[in-house]
Amino acid sequence: MPTQEKTRHLTAVELLTTVLDPGTFTRWDAPPEQPPHSIDYARDLAAAREKSGQDESVITGSGLIRGHRVALIVSEFAFLAGSIGHAAAQRIVQAVERATAEGLPLLAGTASGGTRMQEGTPAFLSMVKITGAVRAHRQAGLPYLVYLRHPTTGGVMASWGSLGHINVAEPGALLGFLGPRVYEALHGERFPEGVQVAENLFTKGLIDAVVEPAELPNLIDRALRILMPPTPGPISPPSTLTVGPSSADAWTSIRISRNPRRPDLRQLLRYGADDALPLNGTGQGEKDPGLLLALARFGGQSCIVLGHARPLRGNGADGSNGADGSDGADGSDGAEMGPASLREARRGMRLAEELRLPLLTVIDTAGAELSKESEEGGLAGEIARSLYELIGLRSPSVSVLLGQGAGGGALALLPADRTIAAQHAWLSPLPPEGASAIVHRTPDFAAAMAQAQGVNVAGLHASGLVDHVVDERGTVDGIGDAALEQREFCRRMAGAIEYELKSLTSRPVERLLADRFRKYRSLGA
Repeated sequence: MPTQEKTRHLTAVELLTTVLDPGTFTRWDAPPEQPPHSIDYARDLAAAREKSGQDESVITGSGLIRGHRVALIVSEFAFLAGSIGHAAAQRIVQAVERATAEGLPLLAGTASGGTRMQEGTPAFLSMVKITGAVRAHRQAGLPYLVYLRHPTTGGVMASWGSLGHINVAEPGALLGFLGPRVYEALHGERFPEGVQVAENLFTKGLIDAVVEPAELPNLIDRALRILMPPTPGPISPPSTLTVGPSSADAWTSIRISRNPRRPDLRQLLRYGADDALPLNGTGQGEKDPGLLLALARFGGQSCIVLGHARPLRGNGADGSNGADGSDGADGSDGAEMGPASLREARRGMRLAEELRLPLLTVIDTAGAELSKESEEGGLAGEIARSLYELIGLRSPSVSVLLGQGAGGGALALLPADRTIAAQHAWLSPLPPEGASAIVHRTPDFAAAMAQAQGVNVAGLHASGLVDHVVDERGTVDGIGDAALEQREFCRRMAGAIEYELKSLTSRPVERLLADRFRKYRSLGA
């Protein structure tokens, strides 16, 4: 009976050779200083050196990845299962601290069974000082990227292996807190198959991507172009600065916004951004399809992007949402945002603050999810916490009203230093049908309610909320519609986004906060 061929995983040196530009690696490691140990442990260390060709379970240093100078910490699993004892921990901490001092982004390539059992509790406690070094690195505004290799478990997965701004994994890698062998020894049965596997962790929103080692240099190159961009130069004012609100009535705008072929956030990134690198989930076991989180560049300006994601539809081959013949007139076309969406959004807010990048929020929702699960998941509290974070965000921020803007799901992503709106976007406490049902006990007065409430861009601009309007030029019966010029509209919107982001980045944070508070304090006055 044929046996399945066992997958071979790269050694530390092979991974370094794969990701680094040839001839650029400089090793930082001094000879390890082991703590006092027994004769048996001395034999283990000698055997590990012989087997792995390394003097400890980690290699550290710096090198170039597509021209970017990067600090690296790479595990060698062949050295006592990549376990972390005193000497390895000291090596890791010193490398992290050196990367911080030299202002370098840091890549960790883990492959470890966790704490070194031969050294017991002192080795176990070393995970705290490693975490402290990583925290200081991140708080310096420097990127920390993690590549989880097979296997990564125990104290490594529960400390520096799970703290990346971006966390990606090797295909098929075993990743988890408890090693399967330990579980089986303790419980007398095997751990369920398929749980501690990279692909499952991606599905659950615990990691951002599953990436072959050969693909890692391209991913890191893209990430660093966004996370560590050069200082943007001046930008010419876009033509959209002179655009005013549409003369169409509010109900016309609402119907146009519900066209399933209307450009959404995915198309804005595809057609308008110079690059966009999607992230995945909260990192805490949740992934809600109602929200998209990404790193992106618009022209020379990098940012963190988070926004509502409309449901994928129809053909999608040209980047559209598809067209099924309906116009979504009942307001049901947009994505429903659950509490996990806002927890993922708050991950994006924290990234913006920590990496000192501006935040872009994109609003396009028919409303938050109304369900037992959302109520029990704390949707109202998540909306409140999102508002709390955005109004006090210590990074420049721009919000975009792209299409539908119904209820708390829209409001949760709204507060920003500047707000851009597509001409037929809108913002309302409820879909107009719901507002009509409350006031008139029937949805039949939705159009009149929308007009009376001032939900369209004309009303929002007059109130001082909308600062910049992007025109929709494709016309039917003389009324513009972005669905008829998807690429061109997205490029105009991208130009407006780049301009507004760049205009904010030179302002001191304290001034931004004061102006933001003042703007929302005075709305409607």
